[in-house]
Amino acid sequence: MNGMHQPEPAPTGPDPGDLDRVLSGVGDRLRRVRRRRGATLAALAEATGISVSTLSRLESGRRRPSLELLLPIARAHQVPLDELIGEPKVEDPRVRTTPIVENGRTMLPLSTRPGGVQAYKMVLEPGPCEPDLRTHEGYEWMYVISGELRLLLADHDIVLRTGEAAEFDTRLPHWFGNAGRTPVEILSLFGPQGERMHVRARPKRRD
Repeated sequence: MNGMHQPEPAPTGPDPGDLDRVLSGVGDRLRRVRRRRGATLAALAEATGISVSTLSRLESGRRRPSLELLLPIARAHQVPLDELIGEPKVEDPRVRTTPIVENGRTMLPLSTRPGGVQAYKMVLEPGPCEPDLRTHEGYEWMYVISGELRLLLADHDIVLRTGEAAEFDTRLPHWFGNAGRTPVEILSLFGPQGERMHVRARPKRRD
């Protein structure tokens, strides 16, 4: 040792190559998030104050992303900033929800993402009930897993059996219930308006 002070190594910054790799994937993530939320470039531009041309260049990779651009986009999509600049965290894909039970009807949610089409498994117990036809915005698809399902749709009075499916515009007066002596199980897909109507519906029972 010569007793001379040895200079400390200069701190190293982030690898520019790593930064470029992260930023190169931002455009694809921006496009995926926007499409997943059903937003157009025009709607996103209105929500963020960023021009459509700038948003388009960001998604195509022709514009380098910055915090000034990414923060308002993350706020508009209501997602964490990390989801735009990094791969989304892989979460447990299993759906754990609480059944909704009302007056002989059990609805088991099969999806958890808010908005868009919702999926339910429904079990309708046997028993007399008075049809209560309703109308609302939306479209519905249902498939009978087991049992017999009575569907009233405008002027139609139909019985669907195991393996049969139906789809219809919910702006038409409609109602469905158990048509047999055993529980009927169905899969049902409908939008937010239909979800609110079915959860709120309370079938009337005859004394």
